[in-house]
Amino acid sequence: MAWQSQLSTIHILVKGAGDLGTGVAWRLRRAGLPVLISELAQPLVVRRTVAFASAVYENAITVEGITARRADSFDHARDLLRDGIIPVLLDPETRARDFFAPRVLIDAVMAKRNTGTRRADAPLVIALGPGFTPNQDCHAVIETNRGHNLGRVWWDRAAEANTGAPGEIAGKRDERVLRAPRDGIVKEHLAIGGFVMRGQVIAQVDDADVLAPFDGILRGLVHAGLRVNAGMKIGDVDARANRDACFSISDKARAVGGGALEAVMSWLNEISA
Repeated sequence: MAWQSQLSTIHILVKGAGDLGTGVAWRLRRAGLPVLISELAQPLVVRRTVAFASAVYENAITVEGITARRADSFDHARDLLRDGIIPVLLDPETRARDFFAPRVLIDAVMAKRNTGTRRADAPLVIALGPGFTPNQDCHAVIETNRGHNLGRVWWDRAAEANTGAPGEIAGKRDERVLRAPRDGIVKEHLAIGGFVMRGQVIAQVDDADVLAPFDGILRGLVHAGLRVNAGMKIGDVDARANRDACFSISDKARAVGGGALEAVMSWLNEISA
């Protein structure tokens, strides 16, 4: 169909493919839009079983039927796009922006601040969460705070301020987040999806143990071998103990991805009117 062939020419560049960035890339690709991803050489991904950024370490990852693969060059990325696969480029400086000239750029870095994205980077620039203001450094912002406005597209105001606290899941908030007890290298003792009991050793940072804070399931843990700093978020325990949730896109990521898709389609409708 004519509209499908038009969508296939609209390249969308997503900066960062952690949990939320993957939700965005997944929903856009499911809608038939070609997506490519720029990532760091060693992305610090907690929910790595459902993060396209994991392709950096594992060469390829499939999340709910959509495959992303590490691209070794821009030409390789172009071939993957042609095959319907999401290319993941080791591209911390976002040089893909100049090579592909994307119609849409989405900042999903989730640094709670702007790390270099400009409104002039693409005809449509979308940002996730706090740190951006429409009509200044982007065109639209997607709300990422849990609550009534989660996934809402803001065209004329900034997202809600960062709360500084993890969202509550099954009555657990701060305690569900695993943090590095010291500077060092992460060693994995338990795989994501494994059931844990309070006090069980989940991982180590050098010789310091990372313990389960309560009974539940290990929902996320950064890749083994990464160097981390004391206090850094490195994992997540879920009291709901639903193993399937460890291997599927979260409700929050789906909502944010839906907001991004809405923003893209609204913009396309406007420019084609």
